[in-house]
Amino acid sequence: MLVTRPEEDSGSTAARLREMGHVPIVTSLLEVRFRDGPEIALENIQALVATSANGVRAFTRRSARRDLPVFAVGAQTAAMARASGFADVRNSDGDSLVLADAIVHWASAHRGALLHAAGNEASGKLAARLSEHGFQLRREVLYDVASVERLPAIAQAALERGELDAVLLYSPRSAETFVRCVEDAGLSSTCRNIIAVCISKAAADRAKALPFRELRIAGLPSENELLESLSR
Repeated sequence: MLVTRPEEDSGSTAARLREMGHVPIVTSLLEVRFRDGPEIALENIQALVATSANGVRAFTRRSARRDLPVFAVGAQTAAMARASGFADVRNSDGDSLVLADAIVHWASAHRGALLHAAGNEASGKLAARLSEHGFQLRREVLYDVASVERLPAIAQAALERGELDAVLLYSPRSAETFVRCVEDAGLSSTCRNIIAVCISKAAADRAKALPFRELRIAGLPSENELLESLSR
């Protein structure tokens, strides 16, 4: 199983795959670059909103505060927040819109703004949904995500040798990058015997440019559901 995410995010995934009887091959298609800068201003901020574990990592590089509640998009992001020293952590176990709907029940708009520890490609969906309920979301861009230029050597070798049964794609950007890298390497035909397991329909829409044997989509945008769809 090719796990297309950074090694720091994939340790638990690899362990779970081994428990399921699979052999994980971990490789990153996206590179995270944290932005340096001054201490983050947190006046009138009632909670930190994290839509990725990298958002938590980026925040902790720029602030010593750990007393804020953290509203996390999923289990891995929530686990990173707890490991970083935050005590009040809540997990929506979904995507950004599921998180927004959960926040409406977790917080009150009149208590202050929410701080989104975001990457450079964060969409405006979260802020738009929250604004419908009177919330102010302050987006603080703390890191950048860049796609790799070519297929990592370990992934290319596995494709060339026909060793892969499935590739796990955790975002539309990862799927798009995988497609580009595979096509550039002249390895598109090797995907005919591989299942692509995608975190969302948006990711699957990007992945379908390759001739995969099968495309599977997680029932919900979470790793639990992704691995469940792998087991089907």
